[in-house]
Amino acid sequence: MQKIFSFGFWNSIARLILRNRIVIIVLILIATYLLSTQWKNMQFSYTEANLMPDDHEVNVSYNDFLEKFGEEGNLILLGVQDSALFTPEKFKAWNKLTDTLLTYPEVDQIISPASLQELKKFEDPKRFEMVPVLPEEDLDSEVLVTFENKLFTALPFYENLVYSSHSNTIQSALYLNKELVNTKARKIFVLEELEPLIAEFEEQQGIDVRVSGMPYIRTLNAQNIVDEIGLFIVAALLVTSIIFFFFFRSIRATIISMVTVCIGVMWAFGFIGLLHYEITILTALIPPLIIVIGIPNCIFLINKYQQEIKKHGNQAKSLQRVITKVGNATLMTNVTTASGFATFILTDSQLLREFGVVASINILAIFVLSLLIIPVIYSYLKPPRDRHLKHLNTRWIGGFVDWMENMVRNHRIAIYISSLGLLILSIIGIYTIKVSGSILEDMPQETQFYKDVKFFEREFDGVMPLEIMIDTKRPKGVLKLSTLKRMNDLESKIEEIPELSKPLSINRLVKYSKQAYYNGNPKYYQLPTSQEQNFIMPYAKGLSSSEGIMQSYVDSTGQYARITTFMKDVGTEKMEEIENDLLPEIEKIFPSERYEVSLTGKALLFQKGTSYLVRNLIISLGLAILLIAGLMAWMFRSFRMILISLVPNLLPLIVTAGVMGFLGVPIKPSTILVFSIAFGISVDDTIHFLAKYRQELKANNWKIKRSVYAALRETGVSMFYTSIVLFFGFSVFMISSFGGTVALGGLVSATLLFAMLSNLLLLPSLLLSLERSIANKETLKEPAMRIFETEEEEANRDQQNN
Repeated sequence: MQKIFSFGFWNSIARLILRNRIVIIVLILIATYLLSTQWKNMQFSYTEANLMPDDHEVNVSYNDFLEKFGEEGNLILLGVQDSALFTPEKFKAWNKLTDTLLTYPEVDQIISPASLQELKKFEDPKRFEMVPVLPEEDLDSEVLVTFENKLFTALPFYENLVYSSHSNTIQSALYLNKELVNTKARKIFVLEELEPLIAEFEEQQGIDVRVSGMPYIRTLNAQNIVDEIGLFIVAALLVTSIIFFFFFRSIRATIISMVTVCIGVMWAFGFIGLLHYEITILTALIPPLIIVIGIPNCIFLINKYQQEIKKHGNQAKSLQRVITKVGNATLMTNVTTASGFATFILTDSQLLREFGVVASINILAIFVLSLLIIPVIYSYLKPPRDRHLKHLNTRWIGGFVDWMENMVRNHRIAIYISSLGLLILSIIGIYTIKVSGSILEDMPQETQFYKDVKFFEREFDGVMPLEIMIDTKRPKGVLKLSTLKRMNDLESKIEEIPELSKPLSINRLVKYSKQAYYNGNPKYYQLPTSQEQNFIMPYAKGLSSSEGIMQSYVDSTGQYARITTFMKDVGTEKMEEIENDLLPEIEKIFPSERYEVSLTGKALLFQKGTSYLVRNLIISLGLAILLIAGLMAWMFRSFRMILISLVPNLLPLIVTAGVMGFLGVPIKPSTILVFSIAFGISVDDTIHFLAKYRQELKANNWKIKRSVYAALRETGVSMFYTSIVLFFGFSVFMISSFGGTVALGGLVSATLLFAMLSNLLLLPSLLLSLERSIANKETLKEPAMRIFETEEEEANRDQQNN
C-alpha cells in the first residue's frame, strides 16, 4: 500500500496528466455529457420517505392496513371561517367550485355543505335513504340560514367532517383517487388545477380559503425542496466564489475553481439519475455540498501552484509538483470525508443508504475532477503575475498564525481549562436534549400552507391521521353490537386526549341510523340498544349497498374495522405518551383472545421512523469514528497518536450537542446529520497537521517544540482558508425555509469553526504536553503513507526528472 501511494506513484500520475491534456479534457466532457443524459431519471418522491426497512414490524403493520383499506392519506381539506359563505351568491360559488373539482379524475368524492345528504326513514317499504339536505334550486337567504342552523345543531354525524365543534368554521373534504394519490398526477392536480381554482374563488368572492391535508402538505413541501436546490447551488457558488476571490485576488483562479465545482454538481445530478434515486430532503443537499467540499480541494491545489511559481518560476515543474505533493494530501482528506458519509450505507435506512452512496461517490469524483482540471487548465495559461501572489504574504494571516503560536507556546493551561470548562458545560447541555419526530417542525413556517395546517389544528384538532385497525377474527364481526360498543368505549378514551380529534368509524353511521329512526332527533345520535337494533335492522338492510360515506371504515368481509383520528403536530415524546396511554386502554377494552388491534397510520409511522433514523445515525457516527480512527492507525501506526488526534475532533461534536441542548434544538434526522458531516470534514485538518508534524520531527532530529511550531505555521494558513470557506459554505443552508436545513447549516458551520480552533490550539498543545510519551522513534514508526515529501526527497526526484 505504501508503494501504491508513494511519491514515485504520484510522479507517474503527474506525467500522465500533463502529457495527455487533450485526452483528459475530452474524457471529462464525454463523462459529463453521458451523466447529463441521466438527469431525466431524476424525480422527486411522490410517497413519504420510508425511514425504516420494509420488514420492520411497524411497516408490516402499516402495509397490512393499506391492504385492507387502501391509501389513508388521500384527504384534502378546504376550510372557510366566514359567515358570509352562507349568502346565496357566495354559497352557489362554493358549490360551483366543489362541482368543478369533482370533474377531475384525481378526485373520487367530495363531502361539502352544498352536497350534504341526511339519513331519512321511509315506511313503505321500510328503509333508510340518504337524501339531499338542500334543494337544488331556490337557495335564498332564508333557506341558507335554516340550513346553517340545522348543520351545527341537528347533524352531529358531520361534526369534524364538515363543521368544526369549536366554531362556525366549515370545510369541504376532497377524497383523492387512491391509485393516483402517490403519483405525479397528484402534483399536477394540486399545483396546476386546485390552487388556481381556489385563488380565483378567493379573488372573486373575497373569502379566505384554507387548504390542508396530507396530499396537499406533501406536494407543497416537495415543491419547496425542489425550488431550494437551485437556490442552494446559486448561493453556494456565489458565497464560495466571493471568499475564494478575497483570498486569492484572482478572477482567473476563481473562474477555474467555479468551473470545476460546477462540473462536479453536474456529475452529482448525473449519479443520482444513473442510480435511479429519488430527490429527497437529504439527496437535495448533495449538489451544494459538493461545491462546499470541492472548493477546499481547489484552494490546496491553486495555493500550492502559486507557492511553487513564487519559489522557482518554472511552470511545468510547478504543475508537476502540485499533483505530486498535494495529491496524497487531498486524496486522504477526501477519502476520510467520503468514509464519513459512506458509513450511512451500513445503516438499515434506505433514505440514509442512498444519501451515503451518492455523497461518498461524488466526494471522490470532485477530488478526481480537481486533480485533473486545475493542472490541465493552468498548463494552457500564462504563469500568475506578482499581484496574484501577494496573498501568500498577507500580514493579517501572519498575525493569525503568530497568535496561534503564542497561545500554544504561553497559554496551554488556559487552553486546557477552557476546553475542560466547555466539555463540562456541554455534558450538562446534552442531558437537556430531546428527540423530535414532528412532521411539521422542519417545514417552512412562513408559508401559507404551514399557517393553514395550524388553522386546521385549532379548528379540527389536527390533520395527520392516526389509525386503529381492529380484527374481530370472524366475518361480519364488526357489526356485532358488542364490538360496536367496545369501539365506542375506545372512541370515548380518544376524545379525552386533547391532541387527538373526534374519531371517525362505522359507529357514526350506526348512531346516525338510530337518529334517523327517531325522525332525525339529534338527542338520539347514539348507539342503539339490543332491542332498538331489532327495530332498526329492517330499515338498515339496504343501507350497506347504498353510497355510504362510512363504507371505507369496514372491509368487504366485515371482519376488519378502522377508527381514524387526526392528530395535532406533536413531537416524539408526546406521541410516545399518547401511545402509552392508548395501548393499555385498547388491551382492556378488546380482549386479545377475541380481537387483534393494531395502532398505525402516517403520524405513528413518521414518529417511529424518526426514532429509528436517529438510532441509525448515531450508529453511523460511531462507525465513522472507528473507520477514520482505523485509517489514521494505518497511516501513522501509533495508537497514542490516534487518541490524541480524536480528542480535538470529538470535543467540537460534544460542544455542539451541548449548544443544541441549551438552545432547545432537538435531535432529529436533520440535526443528528451534523455530527457525521462535521467529523468527516474536520478530521482532515488533523491529518494535515499530524502528517506535517511527523515530517518535521524527522527533519528536526526529533525536537518536539520546533516540529510542532513548524507544523503549525506550515498548515495553519491552509487550515484557516479551508475552514473559512467551509464555514460560509455551510452557512448557505441557513437561507433555507426548512427549519431542519437551517439548523444543519448553522450547526455544521459552528462545529467546523470550533474544530479548526481545536486542531490549531488543543492538538499542538497536547503534542507539546505529552511529548515524552509520544515523540520517540519507537512510538512514531515510519508511516504507512507519507503525505508530505521531504526537501531531500524532492531534490532527488527533481534531479532524476531532469
